[in-house]
Amino acid sequence: MTVQLYGIPNCDTMKKARTWLDQQGVAYRFHNYKTDGIDEATLRRWVDQVGWEVLLNRAGTTFRKLDEADRQDIDAGKAIRLMQAQPSLIKRPVLDRDGTLTVGFKPERYAEIF
Repeated sequence: MTVQLYGIPNCDTMKKARTWLDQQGVAYRFHNYKTDGIDEATLRRWVDQVGWEVLLNRAGTTFRKLDEADRQDIDAGKAIRLMQAQPSLIKRPVLDRDGTLTVGFKPERYAEIF
């Protein structure tokens, strides 16, 4: 089983997810958006699998700080461009387990997966 966790290290939700995985002994590779970025092909695959509406974090500070024009008329293409330009707009964490994605962290959901 291959597990990759995507996010940023200082996010509280990320810390909870990483702690949970560590406590359960789940081996994973961490992908830090801040240092590693995120490519368009990955974002397109994710959007195809879970939908841009699930992936785009519209509740966070980064989204609220966008220009009004950037916050309006969002479709998949625009969401991908915004998330690639500002990875903090991607809801965290994104857990990729053998190609199956889980967006966000809930201990009970992770318990079901693992």
